[in-house]
Amino acid sequence: MAGAVVGGTVLIVGGAAGWLLSRNLPDIAALRSYQPSLVTRVYSDDNRQIGQFFVERRVLTPLSKIPPRLIQAVIAVEDSRFYRHEGLDPIRIAKALFVDLISLEMREGASTITQQLARSLFLTQEKSLKRKAKEILLALKIERVLSKDEILEMYLNQIYFGHGAYGVQAAAKTYFSRDAADLTLAEMAFVAGLPKAPSNYSPYFYPERAKGRQGVVLRRMLDEGFVTEPEFRQAYQEDLYFAKFQPQEEIAPYFLESLRQQLTATYGEELVYKGGLNVYTTLNIEMQKAAVEAVRDGLRAIDKRQGYRGPLGQGPVESESRGPGASGRSAPTLQVGDILEGTVVKVAAQQATISVAGTTGVLALEDAAWARKRLHPPDFTTADIRPTAALPELLAVGDRVLVRITRREPNGAPALALEQEPVVEGALIALDPKTGAIKSMVGGYDFKRSEFNRALSARRQPGSAFKPIIYAAAIDRGLTPSTILVDSPVIFDDPVLQKIWKPTNYEDRFYGPITMREALAFSRNVATVKLLEQIGVSAAIDFARRVGIASPLANDLSLALGSSGVGLLELTSALAVFAAEGQRVEPVGLRSVTDHGGTVLAHYEPSPAPVVSRETAYVITNMLEGVVQSGTGVRAKALGRPIAGKTGTTNEFADAWFVGYAPNLAAGVWVGFDDRRSLGDREAGASVALPIWVAYMKAALSQLPVQAFPIPNDIVFVKVDPKTGLRAAPGGPSSVEIFIRNTEPTTVTRPPASVRRFHQLDRGI
Repeated sequence: MAGAVVGGTVLIVGGAAGWLLSRNLPDIAALRSYQPSLVTRVYSDDNRQIGQFFVERRVLTPLSKIPPRLIQAVIAVEDSRFYRHEGLDPIRIAKALFVDLISLEMREGASTITQQLARSLFLTQEKSLKRKAKEILLALKIERVLSKDEILEMYLNQIYFGHGAYGVQAAAKTYFSRDAADLTLAEMAFVAGLPKAPSNYSPYFYPERAKGRQGVVLRRMLDEGFVTEPEFRQAYQEDLYFAKFQPQEEIAPYFLESLRQQLTATYGEELVYKGGLNVYTTLNIEMQKAAVEAVRDGLRAIDKRQGYRGPLGQGPVESESRGPGASGRSAPTLQVGDILEGTVVKVAAQQATISVAGTTGVLALEDAAWARKRLHPPDFTTADIRPTAALPELLAVGDRVLVRITRREPNGAPALALEQEPVVEGALIALDPKTGAIKSMVGGYDFKRSEFNRALSARRQPGSAFKPIIYAAAIDRGLTPSTILVDSPVIFDDPVLQKIWKPTNYEDRFYGPITMREALAFSRNVATVKLLEQIGVSAAIDFARRVGIASPLANDLSLALGSSGVGLLELTSALAVFAAEGQRVEPVGLRSVTDHGGTVLAHYEPSPAPVVSRETAYVITNMLEGVVQSGTGVRAKALGRPIAGKTGTTNEFADAWFVGYAPNLAAGVWVGFDDRRSLGDREAGASVALPIWVAYMKAALSQLPVQAFPIPNDIVFVKVDPKTGLRAAPGGPSSVEIFIRNTEPTTVTRPPASVRRFHQLDRGI
């Protein structure tokens, strides 16, 4: 009988070989240099993994590092005669053919480990005689080229184990968060049972099937003598605790996508997705988490001020029989800060009951009062204010709404606040001014909603956030913080704009003679336009290019008001030049890249170049500190450390900015709508972007020491008259101002009449 089976097998193989003689099959000899698809791993600035690029998630593991019991489990259930056949198992083939003939379809598999490897490497999963014939011939060739151990090692690293895991090491990490070498016998048996049908035996979706398959593996191990009866019973009775399954939530998706584009442009997709590179970046995990939280919370707050767009829809009202705080199956996972969808089940004047995630919570009126401003479809740009402050005016039974868990009440019920997904967008970028190392990057509210990276790719008008470059250019040309500018009405007949232009201030009033320091601190538009006219537009553009502004700039006086679009990273890194004492360094997100074996492919070192004098950098920094201490950026004063920065707001409140820095960290925030519509009346940089910036910097700077901006030797301090900008007269009003040596005023202001009279009397005149 056995001879007949073998003879039949030979006929099948011979027929298949004949049919395939004219076909091109893969070069099996290339298997000796075969490298499976490996994962490229991305690491933070302290070498913690933050992301992966892969086609197949795999960790290459030598056979010597795979525990023998795991190898035995795989052999027992997949191919018990593996070490005794030459690529085909005639007995299993005969059984499979019999079943297939009886059922008249391809139902029973008889593939050996070698055949499965051939299929995984070179063929599809199609069930057909044609594919099976190719598989058999390839398996025979593989057995002639590779040893049994080499085949087994390749198989254990190549085969799919479900949920994105290829190979036993990736499977161990995926299901148990441990290395394969640390698995128990029960866990090894579970892993070994997966390759047959990974999706059917998922413990997350089909726990009973998974347990049954594990039992089959353990029974086969017992039958093959790999385990004893007591070991079999103990392993089968052992409870398995699987790692929590959830789609990986990347903390820096915009940053990772920018890296992916950079890496594929340099090394090609094949190496990035399959080569197992190690990519070491500049991103700081804690700072990045703070950035994401600050942007998301800030955009939610802004969106609420826009108004309430109404419920998500209507849904069935669940029974309240469980009572407030009664936990369903999801209740134990609820955390303060979670934002979830719920259904309104009861509404009273002062509070509503919301069914959410298997429990019921309470929504108080004060936590939904913002929804009194109701926006109307279809464009949600018009609104009305509900006349009464009562919840029935805002919510109805059956409304599906978003709520945030704010705290737990004494009875265990979650206290809730009404939320909605913001439509407004924003971005944040932060970097080390001295090295250009990018520490945080947020390109929008939600990467899954929009992959457009507003931190890198958007070009928006910066408004007054561009003014530090104008004022720094003026300082660079010999003007000083005490230089007087006249903030008064002016009309320009602009040949470039081809129209009459009358710039105005934010407050629609004029302030007369003011110092440059005051003009910058309070963002006086008219004074800034006159300053640009004085130094020349070309000089300002040249200076902007020196500090890193590459975007096209308008060659007219509107440049003073930030009329030309720039990128957030572009402007932030330009102002970071002042924090770096005049040194310009190109922003970078990479530290180094190595191949799978550890060979360094690229190493990035900062190359700072002096583009502005230390003195000019310090003077503009000191003026920008004034913006924080008493000007439009005063909210940043709450950080309690040296901070310099500038707000920015554009026409019709379409864009809101704040860009600023400490000596050891620079950051920029932009907020706006992608369609460039208004954020709303008086929604300016100080009220929209600055709170996000402060929230981020409060967390980010907590990791860094408090530092003062270093004062260059050629900076002098002089008492000046704040009204005239000249040296203060004895006994007259004065304030201390800073100057680059030899630019300080030499003329003393004329003292007030009362002071002159006092001195005349003192001298007996």
